[in-house]
Amino acid sequence: MGNSGSAVKVCADHQGGINWLSLSPDGQRLLTGSEDGTARLWSTADSQCHGHFQGHESYITFCHLENEAAFTCSADHTIRKWDVVTGQCLAIYRGHTSIVNRILVAKDYLFSGSYDRTARCWSVDKENQIQEFRGHRNCVLTLAHYSSKDVLEEEEEEEEEEEKVSRDLLVTGSTDCTVKVWWVSSGRCYQTLLGHTGAVLCLILDAPNRELFSGSTDYTIRTWNIVTGEQLKVFKEHQGSIICLELVNRHLYSGSADRTVKCWLVDTGERIQTYKAHKHSVSTLKYHAGILFTGSGDACARAFNSRSGVLQKIFRGHKFIINCIQIHNELLYTASHDGTLRIWDIRGVCKRNKRRLKKERSAQGRSLQKGSLSRLFNNKVGCMVQQENGDHETVELM
Repeated sequence: MGNSGSAVKVCADHQGGINWLSLSPDGQRLLTGSEDGTARLWSTADSQCHGHFQGHESYITFCHLENEAAFTCSADHTIRKWDVVTGQCLAIYRGHTSIVNRILVAKDYLFSGSYDRTARCWSVDKENQIQEFRGHRNCVLTLAHYSSKDVLEEEEEEEEEEEKVSRDLLVTGSTDCTVKVWWVSSGRCYQTLLGHTGAVLCLILDAPNRELFSGSTDYTIRTWNIVTGEQLKVFKEHQGSIICLELVNRHLYSGSADRTVKCWLVDTGERIQTYKAHKHSVSTLKYHAGILFTGSGDACARAFNSRSGVLQKIFRGHKFIINCIQIHNELLYTASHDGTLRIWDIRGVCKRNKRRLKKERSAQGRSLQKGSLSRLFNNKVGCMVQQENGDHETVELM
């Protein structure tokens, strides 16, 4: 049984539940988006609120933080860009006709997915809409982006003459049970990935290996070749919707409404570990330094040894579901529907895990050494037997 931990700080400035938590690429700031219609900027150095972004006319569904700008999307059908220093609203992106539930910033593009059944692409700096992606029969829930040069060989790229100007592609997952891949420049659908029988809730892209992973309410995770659209594998052991995915070193972690996380070997499809102990759905997860951190609908965060599956620590204090977690400088940040951002010291659990890994490596080293000596002895005996049989001369093994 894991030890219970208490938060080193509780930030309760929001007047409504926190729906998302984003960490800046430089690790200096955190952004929270809330049901109260505002976003707040926090410093990771002192854990203080240094910005309060007000202007949305309804609740914020999702947020994204860059080093110099913050982005929020809302049920008011808009997306806003904010200056992280002054707190000024720099841009309002209008065009969606329903709730905007997801945004993604890549290069100079801002992508958005909405309940209006479309995804859209905007210029980050110019505030204008560049492209609309229309073709889903229901709302767009999740997004991913990649460049064709990351996945296509030169001869394959030459075949895509129409799209030579821009090689960027957008991936969308929808409640219509499909995943679609779009050329950003033209808005043309490049691939429709068919196979799921439930809403697609999450996507993870592994562009170097040409693979896309999708999680669905049909209880499955599917792997796709993003060039050909071929379905490669189906992971079927969960007994509930797949809510979140994390890919680390060809290990895929899946959090589910069945109250478990499972770890899969991507190359074989084998399930090698199941992480239990949650009393409700697993809503979010994050891998860090050999530890799997999870957030759950039971209002607790947990730390598991990623190899053994052993529960190492429980973080109690939230009142409602934990919607998002982030990790920076051995601090765990948890954002909850109870309206609080809680900060936890995870140095102890990280140190214990490092010691455990060191012991395991040491034991493996001794085991390998014993195996080498055993093989050395067997080889020497074998050579001596061969000499007696007149087949080979004796070889001295050092």
